[in-house]
Amino acid sequence: MKHPFLMTACAIAACLALGDVRAQEVAAAADTSKGGATDTKADKTDATLDRIFVKGKRASRVSKGATGLPIEIKDTPQSISTLEQEDMANFGMTGANDALRLATGINVDQYETNRATFNSRGFEVQLTQIDGLGMTNDWGTVVGQQDTFLFDRIELIRGANGLLTGVGNSSGTINYVRKRPKNEDGGEVNFTYGQWGQLRGALDYNKVFTKDGSWAGRLVVTHEDKDSYLRALNDKRSTVYGVVEGQVGTDGTLTFGVTLNDSKQHSPMWGSLILLHADGTQAEFDQSASTSVDWTYWNTKSQNAFVEYTHRLAQGWEAKATYNYRHGEEETKLLYAYGTLNSDNTGLLGWPYHGASTTDNRLFDLNLNGEFDAFGRKHTLLVGLSQSRQTTRTDLWNADTADMYLPLPAFPYGGDAYPEPTWGERTYDRSGEQRLTRAYGALRLSLTNELKAILGFNAVKLEREGSSAYGSATDGVYPDTKKTTPYAGLTYDFTPDVLGYVSYSTIFQNQDQTDADKKYLDPMKGENAEVGVKADWLSKSLLTTFAVFTSEQRGLATIAGMLPDQTYWYVPKDVKSKGFEFEATGRINKDSKITVGFTRLKLTGPDGNDIYEWVPRTTINAMYDTRIPAVPGLRVGVTGRWQSDVVGPNASQDAYLVANAFASYEINDKATVRVNVNNLFDKKYLGGIAYGAIYGAPRNAAVTLSYKL
Repeated sequence: MKHPFLMTACAIAACLALGDVRAQEVAAAADTSKGGATDTKADKTDATLDRIFVKGKRASRVSKGATGLPIEIKDTPQSISTLEQEDMANFGMTGANDALRLATGINVDQYETNRATFNSRGFEVQLTQIDGLGMTNDWGTVVGQQDTFLFDRIELIRGANGLLTGVGNSSGTINYVRKRPKNEDGGEVNFTYGQWGQLRGALDYNKVFTKDGSWAGRLVVTHEDKDSYLRALNDKRSTVYGVVEGQVGTDGTLTFGVTLNDSKQHSPMWGSLILLHADGTQAEFDQSASTSVDWTYWNTKSQNAFVEYTHRLAQGWEAKATYNYRHGEEETKLLYAYGTLNSDNTGLLGWPYHGASTTDNRLFDLNLNGEFDAFGRKHTLLVGLSQSRQTTRTDLWNADTADMYLPLPAFPYGGDAYPEPTWGERTYDRSGEQRLTRAYGALRLSLTNELKAILGFNAVKLEREGSSAYGSATDGVYPDTKKTTPYAGLTYDFTPDVLGYVSYSTIFQNQDQTDADKKYLDPMKGENAEVGVKADWLSKSLLTTFAVFTSEQRGLATIAGMLPDQTYWYVPKDVKSKGFEFEATGRINKDSKITVGFTRLKLTGPDGNDIYEWVPRTTINAMYDTRIPAVPGLRVGVTGRWQSDVVGPNASQDAYLVANAFASYEINDKATVRVNVNNLFDKKYLGGIAYGAIYGAPRNAAVTLSYKL
């Protein structure tokens, strides 16, 4: 029997291949607020309603970030940034981790070739979502990179995220918004050739199935194969995403889709460069330096499927049910280099590892939202129930003891520095499960024409047993947690273009880290406050945001040392973060777009002194692109990110700037060629030092040909 998700993918592909008849345009004059068109014939009115409901949904999707309510970014009492598909494509950011480096207030710590953490406002971002739903990441760690071609945009909600998931911290939330079917046929195909043998192809095609436009589908396919500036590293990534959306009856919209991903990484780094000599001086190596050897690999597969049904109720109310399922598989052969680096760069030992793991996530969400009248004004209400369940399992192939912990030659060494061990039989190592059940609600009250209040709550029950994906707990019993957390915000329109806001929330987060006895630490508890001003400029084409924030996280897991088995142990600490952010983003004229962001923060521990000094205290990001008037088909752009100096447990990095640029030319109305240059000034730097260090890529270039279908 075929796998059900493969069958779903085949069904979507078959739907996209059906029919040559393009959907006709919906009557633009229909007035949905009055229940339909003004045509006097009932059959025409009903037909227009059928078409408008689903096509209107496609055309008018808005962010529900931070509160869950369908309100504009400007009206949300938190800082929100977006990375649009157009910008990610222009700057050649095909991987999500690379794209996030363009964003205001987000730091990407790529501490291994296949694993990274993100931090914002001083704390690790432990929640990444797709279309507003998701669970927290084990250890805040993200394995691999999602292909940005799958998404319309990436939203970055900074600050506490309790209304979105029920658990979390004061850093923020990353929300990937998938591409959905559109109202017209067409698409694009791209081909890229880049440095280090990069070859990439991508297809995005939309098909309207019915004459009235009520059913449509979209298929996105990508494949990328590239070597690296790092010795022997090779990445292959293939992704297929298909989605179908249509109207059920006169009031229902059904959407279902599946994403299949297959990623293979040859000669990955497990762990990072050892840069500190025994005398405390920092070593300097070539940017291609890698601790990996030739027999290692890190292969991942995932199958994601979702079904979403939305039903329009009376007087503008809407009920929505969503089910998401994700199955992930990893298989690895890795080598970890550790030890004390002598002055001649010897002293390192090798730790070989061969393992496989599976992760299954199931999430169901049911909510109701709409407007109601009270005290002569309209208000908005959202209430919902959800349950998410995650199970993990890890198996090992143990190496022969004679092959373990052998000395490595002086670094940097070659790919034959450590022979592949003799592996034993596959055996069970550990497993874990967690279940999150929550009731939530958010209410937006119009107190006056200018003053709005947002009140929210989360009532959560968190059940957990066993070990986390990277955990080493000996006590597999984790006490159930029941918690209700509030959210409150106020917005005030000083003018039609200027809004002030304040928000406050408490939050908690279960922790995967263990103490010296390998027992889980208690959940972290925190509170978050933010005050800001948002303003529209240039006829609402440019939005500026200025925010002052403060947060405290009590009992936050902090590294205290390493146990004899090479696993870290942690202690709880109270950490305070405060600072301010500024962002301006939008169009300054019809041909030019700009984003400028500035973040300044202070992080202190329980003694009032600086803590987590690997987090940059100041970051500045800027992005600008424009069409050249003298050559109408030519568009150029530049982006840059500067961060202040940082100090980690194993390395330090001075302040540095990395800039990227592109130039694209429209050959005709269908074909465009684009050249990208990354690390324009060929800066040598360490790309994150929280858990180790890897040098960032030197200057490199790629060329892309795009063709509209």
